[in-house]
Amino acid sequence: MNVLAISGSLRKKSYNTALLRAAQKLAPEMGIEILDYSAVPIFNQDVEESAYPEVVTDIRGKITVADAVLFAVPEFNRTPAGSLKNLIDWLSRPDYKLWNQKPVGIVGASSGPRGASFAQYDVRRIMSYFNARTMGQPEFYCGNDEDGEFDAEMNLVDPKTTDVFKKFLAALSEHIKK
Repeated sequence: MNVLAISGSLRKKSYNTALLRAAQKLAPEMGIEILDYSAVPIFNQDVEESAYPEVVTDIRGKITVADAVLFAVPEFNRTPAGSLKNLIDWLSRPDYKLWNQKPVGIVGASSGPRGASFAQYDVRRIMSYFNARTMGQPEFYCGNDEDGEFDAEMNLVDPKTTDVFKKFLAALSEHIKK
C-alpha cells in the first residue's frame, strides 16, 4: 500500500510533520512517503498558463500512483495553513479529476486544544468538492497544548494519543482497501 502524506506545515518543528513521521513508524505496512512541496510557487493563473511548474506536475504524478493521500492539517487563525491551501489550489488545476475517488485521510495537530478541527473541516469540504473518498470516521485531532504528546525531538510519545492514532491508521488502511 502506497500512501502519500502531505503536511500542511513547512516548518522544521511541525507537529503535523511529526504526526506523519509517527505514522511511518506505527504503520510501516502502509509505505508512507512524506511529500516535500516547499518548492511549489504561489499559485498564479498567469504562471499556470505560461509555464506550469514541473514540481506540481511531479506531485500530481505521485498522487496519481498513490493508493491514498494522508493530510496532516495545521490550523492558523481557524483555517488551514496558506502553504497547504496553495498546494491544493495548484493540484486542482487544470482540473481536479486527480482527486476523483482517491482515498483520503485527514488528521491534524495544533498547539491549541482543538487539534486543528476547524482547518480539518475545511480540507474535508474541499476534498468532498473534488469527489475524493475522504474517510469520515474515526477522526483524529491532536491538541498538543503543552500536554506532552511530543517530546523535544518531536516524537509522538503520549501512550493514549499513540493508541488513538494507531486506531485511526488501521481504519485508514481498511478505507483504502475498500
